[in-house]
Amino acid sequence: MARYAITDIHGCCKTFKQLLESLDFSKEDQLYILGDYIDRGPDSKGVIDHIWKLQKEGHRVECLKGNHEEKMLLARHDVNQCNNWKYWGGKETLESFAVKNITDIEEAYFTWMEGLPNYLLLDDYVLVHAGLNFKIPDPLVDQVAMRWIRNWYHETNLDWLEGRVVLHGHTPVSQSTIEGQLKELTNPDTYPSPYLDLDNGCVYTSRPDHHQLCAFDMDKQQLFFQEYVS
Repeated sequence: MARYAITDIHGCCKTFKQLLESLDFSKEDQLYILGDYIDRGPDSKGVIDHIWKLQKEGHRVECLKGNHEEKMLLARHDVNQCNNWKYWGGKETLESFAVKNITDIEEAYFTWMEGLPNYLLLDDYVLVHAGLNFKIPDPLVDQVAMRWIRNWYHETNLDWLEGRVVLHGHTPVSQSTIEGQLKELTNPDTYPSPYLDLDNGCVYTSRPDHHQLCAFDMDKQQLFFQEYVS
């Protein structure tokens, strides 16, 4: 059994499938996906459909809510929010569903997004989309921050974490940054930096050292990178 974490697929369905194939992902393994399945990439519908297919086949896949799922949910009932969502990448999401209006998307997709949790608390990891608000006594109270926060590392409360590591995405970073964070995390001679950003900006084709989907083996503490598949 292996435990893997992936985040910010952003409609890159072919890349997602190729990464799982490269990992030889099986029904004995556990996959955590940390949000942002949709927008910007070419096949948001396909990403969700594939997750559902895996779960139906008996694969263990748990999913969190990202800020893009929140934007899409808000866009259903507000014209201004809908226009903003389209600018954020919702236009590509509508195209993947072969519809022009968000109201023409099947209700099952919205129901699924609405039911996604904002975090998972494991014995050794805290899983969130964006990060945690350590300015308050209990960071689990601020679930808006879990979807939106940035630049929070300097406020990390090691006592609250009790040895856990925060796995997150939301802020695209280079492959070398992710590898550097892991090196700091696993180096016994350095002060612990208990966080790991797994968003390598798969959808950003023009950014150097990005444009890959990253998976993290949570037990072996190994990184896997899959270059974007068009």
